[in-house]
Amino acid sequence: MNEKVIAEMKQLLIEQKNKMLEALAEKNADFKKLVNTSESGDVVDIASDAVDRTLLDSLSAQDSERLQMIDNALDRIQRGTYGICLLCHKEIPEERMRALPYACLCISCQTKEELQNR
Repeated sequence: MNEKVIAEMKQLLIEQKNKMLEALAEKNADFKKLVNTSESGDVVDIASDAVDRTLLDSLSAQDSERLQMIDNALDRIQRGTYGICLLCHKEIPEERMRALPYACLCISCQTKEELQNR
């Protein structure tokens, strides 16, 4: 995946994360202070911050999982492994990454995982 696409995906992931955090902050004034504090740092560094752990505890299970997947994708961007399937290590097609920017498995491996978990 080329650097331009990765930069676009990073921006999209950051926007998605910020929207989730802002929605949570609107629900609770205490979290608004935490979110505003965290926005001043680098988003990738914040991913492992205690702020995220506190926020994750307050989110629904689905939102918590999605936020964790976004953080993991931002981490993969930083490590240079974004867009590579975690199981087969092949490149995930750009179309899939645009549809689901935090995808960590190619469609084939994702299908196998879903079948195994039934």
